[in-house]
Amino acid sequence: MMDKDYIELKKWLDDTRDVPLEAMSGFFDARIDTYEEHMAHWQRHYEWMAELLPDDTKTLLDLGCGTGLELDCIYARFPDLQVTGIDLSEQMLEKLQKKHGDKHICLMLKDYFLWEPTENCFDVVVTFETLHHFPAEKKRLLFEKIYQCLKPKGMYLECDYIATSQQIEDLVFAESARRRAKSNIADDVFVHFDTPLTLEHEMTAIKAANFMSVECVGFLDGDNHTAMIKAIK
Repeated sequence: MMDKDYIELKKWLDDTRDVPLEAMSGFFDARIDTYEEHMAHWQRHYEWMAELLPDDTKTLLDLGCGTGLELDCIYARFPDLQVTGIDLSEQMLEKLQKKHGDKHICLMLKDYFLWEPTENCFDVVVTFETLHHFPAEKKRLLFEKIYQCLKPKGMYLECDYIATSQQIEDLVFAESARRRAKSNIADDVFVHFDTPLTLEHEMTAIKAANFMSVECVGFLDGDNHTAMIKAIK
């Protein structure tokens, strides 16, 4: 028997089956004027992420930083924090620079999968609602880089959308493959289409990077679709 989440998602996918896929960077550039308003409902999650950072955090890497909505809350707690942000969207980085250009921040216009880490460099690495577009095998390579760039005992925090069942994970990956095939889009081309893993599979991919501990911190406000995961090197 299919659950409510599956039924609702299946209907939405059927209703949008002919909507063309958009390149990842172009998707966000086209929505720069409405992005922050669209993401405002995550405000409590941004605050929660900031609350979870260790008190002695001095250096932080934000992968897929966008316009810095999570950084708004993090800077409120750590105004002198040294931050590196990486994102594919030039317009989003420009908006972030305008907001926090007076802070200790270094921004990189780059595909974070192509980023080469420096070992033992950051106290904390964060990702917020950015990794639910990729398969487990691709994420594992990134998690290894995250592990490498963290200082000993450093923390990785991930807040992201998850599939609430294996049926949903299977459904979205099958639909992604169908849409790519229909439009002749290669597997290595980044497009904006949600393919979240189950919580178990997400945590397994992080654990494979050799973190000392990986735990689901929990969910907020009865939302079982967005998990906060903490990993310690």
